Amino acid sequence: MDNRTEQCEPLLGAGVKYYANCCGCKVDQRKATQKRCPVKELILIGLIVLCNALPIASLFPYLYFMVRDLHIGTTEDIGYYAGFIGSSFMFGRFLTSALWGMAADKYGRKPVMLIGIATVIIFNTLFGMSVNFWMAISTRFLLGSLNGLLGPVKAYATEVCREEHQALGLSMLGTMWGVGLIIGPAIGGFFAQPAEKYPSIFSKTSLFGRFPYLLPNICITAIAVIIFVSTLWLPETLHKHHLESEDEGNGDPELGSRGNPAEENNEEQIDKRQQVHKKSLFRNWPAMASIIIYCVFSLHDMAYSEIFSLWAVSPKTYGGLGFTTSDVGEILAITGFGLLIFQLFIFSPLANLLGAILVIRIAAVWTIPVLTSYPFIAMLSGIWLWLVIISASLLRNILSVTMNTGMFLLLNNSVSQDQRGAANGLAMTGMSLFKTFGPAGGGSLFALSQKRQHSSFLPGDHMVFFVINVTVLVVFLMTFEPFLPQSTNRHPSEVHNKPEGQEGMTEQEQQFTS
Repeated sequence: MDNRTEQCEPLLGAGVKYYANCCGCKVDQRKATQKRCPVKELILIGLIVLCNALPIASLFPYLYFMVRDLHIGTTEDIGYYAGFIGSSFMFGRFLTSALWGMAADKYGRKPVMLIGIATVIIFNTLFGMSVNFWMAISTRFLLGSLNGLLGPVKAYATEVCREEHQALGLSMLGTMWGVGLIIGPAIGGFFAQPAEKYPSIFSKTSLFGRFPYLLPNICITAIAVIIFVSTLWLPETLHKHHLESEDEGNGDPELGSRGNPAEENNEEQIDKRQQVHKKSLFRNWPAMASIIIYCVFSLHDMAYSEIFSLWAVSPKTYGGLGFTTSDVGEILAITGFGLLIFQLFIFSPLANLLGAILVIRIAAVWTIPVLTSYPFIAMLSGIWLWLVIISASLLRNILSVTMNTGMFLLLNNSVSQDQRGAANGLAMTGMSLFKTFGPAGGGSLFALSQKRQHSSFLPGDHMVFFVINVTVLVVFLMTFEPFLPQSTNRHPSEVHNKPEGQEGMTEQEQQFTS
């Protein structure tokens, strides 16, 4: 027996085959023999998500001034052009997320994640050196279109963890995304225009004087380089042993490539099931329903982010809070820390106890009264205003990340491993499209509300938060049958009680194999 055959020989244990040359089998074997949570892997993929969040979040503190310094249009047009730059990233990701997901299913999660991090290193740096509007918008577009790591990394989080740890894995991703949305604005606001803020350190003739928005992007690039090197040690989770079996068809035709008729028949069943999977993603209604719900929620979440920043800094005479950008940063930092605690210690046991669907419904129901209270919070002042708005913002963000993480649990429960990359890529495509319209729609809605301060029905900001609540209500209603099948709400205990060989299958797959 040659070395190639030895490498492909299955490692038998507890009635399950593990192939020695398959990275996915090695991960599954570790999961079967060790009940611990894969802390090292979760930390690494959390850092990968942070690398993806920083270029998005760091842009907004200085985007207005960057467009002004590019000398395009008048002062009144700055917001118009800033919107194009801000949405170009999401538009690029919308065009290519599904392709990157399919690439992750064919070549592995790790290569796609490494390419995404390398994209941040290259194009985020080039964006900081933009000398005209078209260079800025093209580098942001390429940064989004070539960065397809977010979908595969979410598939990876479910594959590297045992069933009882999957909620913790996805909550870790949500936590690091939230951390990025806190650190990113700080990097952008603190390091942009360093020659003006710190003339004793940076002269106007230096590199950072000639490119005033390069320093924050260089800082993010340095972080991305460290994460890229660390990711090289991340194990692959995609199973590839079925490709090897195709090359080993030179054995005894009656006994099969390994001399075992039972194994040959089992492999044929697996190949048939994989062919069904690859052809039926768009006919997999549980997966498509989960993606549609996530897209609607993404529209709500992005519109809220845009509206909250505008509402918080708008004058109190227009129903706002009259805060400064520093005040808003402090609120986001405090709520971000509370969000970190919730994600690490509360969400996982809560999702395991109640199930993903019920968690989403509870969060949606509680979101409606919280957002309804926002216009009344603006009537407060002093320390009471600070205490109440911090509490309300923290509660709303916790409810938001609960719904977001729960939806990805539903999605990953709805598909098999060989489709998770494509399914998450398709979800990223829809999410990016909806998030492209979120800021524009939210900003337009807020501008309209400023002209309705004395309306008899839903005056001012009451109209804004009413419309946002409507989107939450739609998400809540979509979690019921017949739109969302209850089969997506698998509980870890239900998985462990399934017959051997059906632990990772949906009901449709179980019917096929039976």
